[in-house]
Amino acid sequence: MRLSSMADYAIVLMSAAARHCGSASLVGSDCKGPTRISATQLAEETQLPLPTAQKLVSLLSKGGLLSSTRGTGGGIRLARPASAISLADIVEAVEGPIALTACLSENAQDCAIQADCHIRPHSAAVNGAVRGALKNISLSSLSAPEPAQKVSA
Repeated sequence: MRLSSMADYAIVLMSAAARHCGSASLVGSDCKGPTRISATQLAEETQLPLPTAQKLVSLLSKGGLLSSTRGTGGGIRLARPASAISLADIVEAVEGPIALTACLSENAQDCAIQADCHIRPHSAAVNGAVRGALKNISLSSLSAPEPAQKVSA
């Protein structure tokens, strides 16, 4: 399984937004409250093209992960604390529901081997395990500074 470029970029963009505190400060951060940032600033910080950042902000806002306010004092921030946003939430906001195989997607087409498929009955369990793994990774953990490397003598 490989994430699409847009899902990958969404994770990078959300991580940058979280570093600017979103709606709650990160564990170990000295940020004291919500800080808004513009799509232009996010694009510059993440080195994503501005149109891509704007499209992602739109998708992530529709997915309930970002909140944007226009005008003076406006900008973008997380819609909820980074600890309450999972990797699965981000991927699904951009890609739709996680479905490892076509027969599990909402728009499933007729499969040529559906009548003889011995895997389909197990696909939901596999899909659930992958989604569960992504659900267990919070945005706050992705946005935290890297742990210090141990230096061996």
